[in-house]
Amino acid sequence: MASMKIRSRQRAMDDRVRYKIAEAARMAGVSASTLRLWESQGLVEPIRTESGQRLYDASHVDRLKRVSWLRTNKGLNPAAIRETLRAEEQDGQAEGAAPDPEPHAGDRAIGPKLRRLRRDMGCTLEKVAEQTGTAVSLLSTFERTSQGLSVKALHDLAGFYGTTIAVLTGQAESSERESLVRNGEWTAWPPTSSGVTVQNLTTDRRKMECHRFQLAPGASSEGAYGHDGEEFLHVLAGSLEIVLDGDQFFELRDGDSFYFESRRPHSWRNSHEGETVLLWINTPPTF
Repeated sequence: MASMKIRSRQRAMDDRVRYKIAEAARMAGVSASTLRLWESQGLVEPIRTESGQRLYDASHVDRLKRVSWLRTNKGLNPAAIRETLRAEEQDGQAEGAAPDPEPHAGDRAIGPKLRRLRRDMGCTLEKVAEQTGTAVSLLSTFERTSQGLSVKALHDLAGFYGTTIAVLTGQAESSERESLVRNGEWTAWPPTSSGVTVQNLTTDRRKMECHRFQLAPGASSEGAYGHDGEEFLHVLAGSLEIVLDGDQFFELRDGDSFYFESRRPHSWRNSHEGETVLLWINTPPTF
C-alpha cells in the first residue's frame, strides 16, 4: 500500500512537470520537427505559454509514444491514428461494459490475463492508471491487443497485480531436470512501444530467468525500475547505456558483461546506431 501511495504521489508530481519540445521529442524517440508536424495534423495539442512556447506534460508524452508506435509498428496514416486514439479513449471511458476479448495468441497473450486480474481485484482502468502511472488509453489498448507498453510499464503492471512478466508470458516452474530451447525457437514477450524484443531462453523458471534482449536503435526501458534479486547481462552485439540509482552511467559495448543488484533503480537504452542484442539473466525469478 505504501508503494502504491508513493507511485501515486510520483505520478501527481510527474503530471505537474512540463517538458520543452526538445525534451518531449527525446522521450518519445522522435525529432522536435516531427512533434510540430503531429501538432499540425491534430495528433497532439501541447500547452502554450503566453509567449507561445510549446510545453508537454506526462499525458502528452504518453500520447506521443502511442502515436509513434502506431505510425512505426502499424503503419497508420495521421487520419487513422486520430481515429484509433479516439476509439481507445472512448473504449477506456466505457470499458466497464465491454466483454472479455478472446486471446489472439493463445495462453501467452497477456493483455486478457491482465484484464482478468484487474477485474478480479475490482479495479477500474482509471485506478490502475493512477497507481502505475500508465495512461488509461494505453492500458485499454494493451488489454485488447497485448501490445504497445514499455518494459517499465509492463514491470509496474505485473508488480501491481502481484505477479511477474515471466509468469504472465507462460513461464512456470517445471519438474523437468533440463530445458532445451533450439536456436530461433524462443517464445517472446509482447511487442513493446519502443522496439524492445524480449525472448525467453528457457521453457520454465526455477532460480533464474534467462532472456535474449533485441533492441532497435534508440530502444529503451522508458524509465527506471527495481525489484528483488540480482542480474547479469552480456552484450552479444551493439552497445548499451545503463543507469543505476539515477546518477551512475555505464556504457557497455560488444563483449562486455555487467552484474548488479536488482533493487537498485535501473534504466537502459540502446546507444548503438544499429541493433543491440543482449543475454540478460535475473535471479531469483522476480522480473
